Amino acid sequence: MATTDRYPRQATTLALAHALSAAERGLAVIPLSRTKLPALRSPHRDAPEPTGPPCHGECGRLGHGVYDASTDPARIRELFAAAPWATGYGIACGLPPHHLIGVDLDTKSDTDSTAALRELALRHLFTIPPTIVVLTPSGGRHLWLTGPPDVVVPNSAGRLAPGIDIRGAGGYLVGPGSRTAHGVYATAPGTAHLTPAPCPRSLLRLLLPPPRSSRPAPGSTAGGAHGRGLVQFVLAAHEGQRNTRLFWAACRAYEDGIGPELTEDLVDAAVRTGLTAREARGTITSAARMTTHRPDP
Repeated sequence: MATTDRYPRQATTLALAHALSAAERGLAVIPLSRTKLPALRSPHRDAPEPTGPPCHGECGRLGHGVYDASTDPARIRELFAAAPWATGYGIACGLPPHHLIGVDLDTKSDTDSTAALRELALRHLFTIPPTIVVLTPSGGRHLWLTGPPDVVVPNSAGRLAPGIDIRGAGGYLVGPGSRTAHGVYATAPGTAHLTPAPCPRSLLRLLLPPPRSSRPAPGSTAGGAHGRGLVQFVLAAHEGQRNTRLFWAACRAYEDGIGPELTEDLVDAAVRTGLTAREARGTITSAARMTTHRPDP
């Protein structure tokens, strides 16, 4: 029993040490539990539904997730003292001086996220510069990049490509040295001494919300070049990728306001890859339903 009691204290002490080290580099941090969630629960969890904007710490109490993040050692110690069960720490994205952007390459999906990023890099002519890379217990990778101070990069899940999530303003990355229920996050060999590299401009443009497209002229592909790009993305699918690529393209089309207009082009492209029209329409309908009822990440 003593060993069981002692382990969380040791893990919390180690997490605090890593968090303080990150703060010295200008990275704002918060304590995380073994589930990778903020360790401190919201002080408003039992309060009636708010009628105004949600509290982001204006009440002065702890427990506002990423909005508690700080680089002040005294504040960080206060946060960890209030969460003695914490075994890791999160690094807030989008804050000065680094304006951190996290590119999360997932390994849990059927899509090769590394290959998807490489394909995007070739198509949009950018190269990921040497930067900090954090290895996740599941075999994924977090690439740390920095953005301009006047640009707000939103969080997203699968929007850039299947299996690639983006951590931007209001999000956080699990810091290296954090212990979770599935293992320990660690800096990839040869990258610990690096600083987060600037995000390539071509990639940065892809991370920003696209402008709403106007209705296309008769006879043209909906969304112009963007719509044609989504159709080409579906046409390039190999067996085993067809539904995944079609679903992703349909989600992007509905998010960009061209879903209904692009449906027939997407169905035609999917049929040419080997799906039936019925299968394609079912996948597009699922994408439309999810995009319509799910808030933006």
